[in-house]
Amino acid sequence: MFPYNAPVEFLGAERIKISLTYKGVGRGHAELKIRGKNMQLANKKAICYSGYREGQSPITGVVPTKEQILEDLLLLKEEGFSYLRMYDPNAHARTVLLLIKEHSLPFQVMVGIDPRAEYNNANCPWLKTEKTHLELEENKVYNDTQIKKLVELANEFKEYFLAVSIGNENRPSWGADLVTEERLIGFARTLREGTGLPVTYNEGAGEWKNLEKLVKELDIISIHSYPLWNGKTLEEALEMNKSDYREVASLYPEKQVIFTECGWATCCNASMDAAQVSEENQKCYLSQLLHWAGEEEIPVFLFEAFDEPWKGGPSPDEPEKHWGLFFVDRTGKQVIREQALR
Repeated sequence: MFPYNAPVEFLGAERIKISLTYKGVGRGHAELKIRGKNMQLANKKAICYSGYREGQSPITGVVPTKEQILEDLLLLKEEGFSYLRMYDPNAHARTVLLLIKEHSLPFQVMVGIDPRAEYNNANCPWLKTEKTHLELEENKVYNDTQIKKLVELANEFKEYFLAVSIGNENRPSWGADLVTEERLIGFARTLREGTGLPVTYNEGAGEWKNLEKLVKELDIISIHSYPLWNGKTLEEALEMNKSDYREVASLYPEKQVIFTECGWATCCNASMDAAQVSEENQKCYLSQLLHWAGEEEIPVFLFEAFDEPWKGGPSPDEPEKHWGLFFVDRTGKQVIREQALR
């Protein structure tokens, strides 16, 4: 406790000046350096947005129209979302940013790149063939080009940017699109120098213990945490999210840790426990998650806004297609119909 009277003047992110008045002594001041998390993001409603509908896909290059994207953004505005996360700096993201500007929509956007594999991974369970040396070199050029595009996009629409990301799940032992930590560090430095925006990386919670060097280059640690993919029941789910957060936050107490993917599928095949997958469970899980995160002031990007039929395999019950709060036809699921997140 400060003696008698101690007005505080904030001098910057980690410094304060405290003016002290002591009884019978006079005035003075002390400048203290305070250590703690550099809080880059406020705790606002946030969601992952990828608006690909039937017959559209980032793989084929068929993207949503301007009218379709505006419809999506107005739906998300109505639900009270403020932050959007997008996965690459190409045509889809550019149209989103243009519409935000043209219509004065209340969004800020985190945009990243989705790097392609720069080396082969024999441990990836679904890869059947290896890429050639030439293919891997072409992927490196592609990744560098995406970083350049992100710098250009961020500088063109800087007032609507929340942060920039260097990648998405490029370090897990099972991953298909692996990139070395050294290359990710290079991406981070390029984005920082080129944009001046907060830099992050989006990765599963369990991988962060092995990314000490990379963390030094980041402003925000963005973790993914999926109870369903880890075989958890609805009753066990939130505790897993809490554990994931605490583990990463304890490793890097000087950094802000946020969730940039948490969600619950509403349809599945044999890859998940069908008894746990439903609209009702999605509603209950997301409500519990956001209540806890709100109390702890932890930003959470829900995964995701809309179902995406292009994802996963050909089976219509492939769970990758069914994480949206809205169906692909833009009708709301139970969590939206019952206004459970408002």
